This record gives sequence, C-alpha cells and structure tokens, in this order.
Amino acid sequence: MSTRREFIKQVSVVAGAGIAASLGLTPVQVAAAQGWHMPDEGDKHQRAFIAFGAQEAIWEDFTADVQAALGRVARAIARYEPVTVFCRQRERQLAEQHCGTGNITYVTTELDDIWMRDIGANFVVDGQGGLGAVDFNFNGWGNKQRHGKDAKLAALVARGAKADHLRSELVGEGGAIEVDGHGTGIMTESSWINANRNPDWSKAEVEEELKARLGLRKIIWLPGIKGKDITDAHVDFYARFAKPGVVIANLDNDPESFDYKVTRAHLEILKNATDADGRKLQVHTVSPPLQPRRSKFNRKNPDFAAGYINYFVINGAIIAPEFGDAVADAKAFTLLSRLYPEREVVQLNIDAISAGGGGIHCVTSHQPLV
Repeated sequence: MSTRREFIKQVSVVAGAGIAASLGLTPVQVAAAQGWHMPDEGDKHQRAFIAFGAQEAIWEDFTADVQAALGRVARAIARYEPVTVFCRQRERQLAEQHCGTGNITYVTTELDDIWMRDIGANFVVDGQGGLGAVDFNFNGWGNKQRHGKDAKLAALVARGAKADHLRSELVGEGGAIEVDGHGTGIMTESSWINANRNPDWSKAEVEEELKARLGLRKIIWLPGIKGKDITDAHVDFYARFAKPGVVIANLDNDPESFDYKVTRAHLEILKNATDADGRKLQVHTVSPPLQPRRSKFNRKNPDFAAGYINYFVINGAIIAPEFGDAVADAKAFTLLSRLYPEREVVQLNIDAISAGGGGIHCVTSHQPLV
C-alpha cells in the first residue's frame, strides 16, 4: 500500500469523512483506501434476502402468481441457508403462507415491488471482519416506476446486518453488477452510463467510482442496449462469473429478438477479454428457450424474460429457472451442474416473475459471511 493511500485510510477511519473531505480527499479516494471489495456470490453466505412486495397496481392479474413464485424461491433457498423476507405488515400472514417459516425471518416494512437485487444493499468486505453495505441510490431504473419506498431498503438492510452504510454518489442497481471476487467486474454501459441515472458522469468517472466502491481492478464493459427493458439491460441477464476466469454468457438464438445481435456482440467481447489478472476468459453459453411452453404468462408479452443465466448461487446450491421446454431446461441444468459441481442445481417455475422482465437473481440478494 502506498504511503498516500495509508494516510487516506488513517484519516478516513480515525477522523471521519468530513475531515477527509476538508483535506481535499475525494469520496473515491476514501472508499478505495478503506480496502473494501465485493466477494464472489459463491463465497459463503450469512443469509439471503427476498422482498415479498408484489402489488396489483403493478402486477395486475399476475399478483397472486408472483407471490406464489416468490414463495417457491424462498422455500428453495431456506433448505440451504437462512432467508430474510421483507414484507408489508398487512401481508405478513400471506407471506408466511407462501414462503413458510422454516429457516426464515420476517421483517415488516413498506415496499413498492419485488426486485431485491436492485433495491437492497450491495455488500462488501475488508478481509478483516468488516462488513460494508454500498447504497447506489435506487431511482426506479431511471424513474420508470414508483420507487420511494424501495429506495429506503438498502439502508434498512445495512442496519439489520450491522454493516457500515456506504452511500455512493452513483445511481445504479445490484443487478447491474457482476464480479468474480478477485478484482474483475462485468458491467453493461447501457445501465450505468445512462442519463436517466447518472447524467454528466463520463465513462471514466463511473468506472473509477465502481472500482473504488467494489474493490475492482478491471471492468469488462459490455454495450448492453438502452430502452428495450426496464433495466436498460442489466448484466445479470447477459454474463455471469462461474469462477474467476470462467464466464457463462447468454446467447439468444431468436433472430426476432433484440438480444440476438446484442448477445453476439457481448460474446465477441468476452471471448477476447482478459480479467484483472491477465487471464483470457473461458466462456460458456446458454440459450433461452425459443418457445416457452406455459403461455399464460408469455403469450404476446414482450417483457417475458426467459433467461437461464439469471440464477442465484447460494450455500450448496444453484437456484435456477425452468420454462417448461424439456430440451432447453435440460441443457441449462447440465451446464450449470458442470460449472458448479459442488452444488445442487434446483430448477423452479418462476414464469410469473419472468412475465415482469426479471428472474431469480433479480428477486434475491445476499449477505456474505464474515
């Protein structure tokens, strides 16, 4: 560690952020000096989180189906690790009916929706037993949806975990972050470098802040695509680290899909990329089913997100989707089983959640064990 970085760390820890700022130290310098880094999702978890927040104002006729799907996800995770379910006070009993009570803790709070990955805290560790919770100021994916209640959840999660609440100046979401736990991140430009979240921020400025907050040495940028889905193409539907140096990428084989060209452009970038340690990436692909079978949710629904890549890595298992296409479901199961041989692959029907443009990773988050 350089002398200047050690000085910044001592000032920020001992004297506080206010004095550090008065000495001309930027928030990025202070954050970097703290030594925080985001661990790999596959590292041991303390617990997982779910927001049981579906409401008819958003989900209409699918509300009960979404609640049932959230319950299936919660029960599946609870077999392997503790789960905290956030729910409205008036829906506490309903949440328990769906999610169960075994290995599950309930916290009542106000919620707008279900997207726990985006509204929760983004946990970082310092390697010395410290736990931080980065808050990226959720703004409803660029003010596309009501979000005033959800925007407060990251701070609530931080308090519950007794973590340092680390508020970034950037606006973004957890689903827009993918890291290998060893200094490499994958992000989509469309989600981060976007005027609906971070006007007047350059790509270099966004990258500097993300590196400092998440302890990254390199970010592999994928273009993504703006305006085609509510998230502006979160990375967790496009590329995931199975382990350092190994990536699983979405490859859409439907020529009518806007993701057909996007996923091919991403694949070319990933195949030619190296990680923070200079390793060329080993890239595996998984493709969505061309015709998801359960038409109640996907008929004439351009938002239906049939992405196998949106899975959740937990203690001892992979919680992944299935879409009623026996061949495509089996291919995804086989690939995930091969890439995560030490974990059981559990596939769930989450069609109602997919109908809203999300998946299992989108509706979950976790607290790393320290």
